[in-house]
Amino acid sequence: MATTGESIQRRLVISGTVQGVSYRAWMAAAARTRGLAGWVRNRRDGTVEAVVSGPADAVSAMVRDCYSGPSAARVSAVHSETIVAPDVEGFQQRPTV
Repeated sequence: MATTGESIQRRLVISGTVQGVSYRAWMAAAARTRGLAGWVRNRRDGTVEAVVSGPADAVSAMVRDCYSGPSAARVSAVHSETIVAPDVEGFQQRPTV
């Protein structure tokens, strides 16, 4: 996917029915398709946490799509904040914390 704009990083916390519905796999595939870097993981509190990094338009599109997620997900909220994080290559699924 061709993207333009400055590079940004966002930390996301997605809540609702987002574990046990392949949310992490969906997000990793969607981020890779957009050429984004970062990671995604489940949290013990039932949320999914992610860091996405890349061109502003691609990151914004990823954040927007997180409100839907995979078909079995029922997202109630997406908290998004701009951060400065270490550079990561590729997009990884990380273990639960």
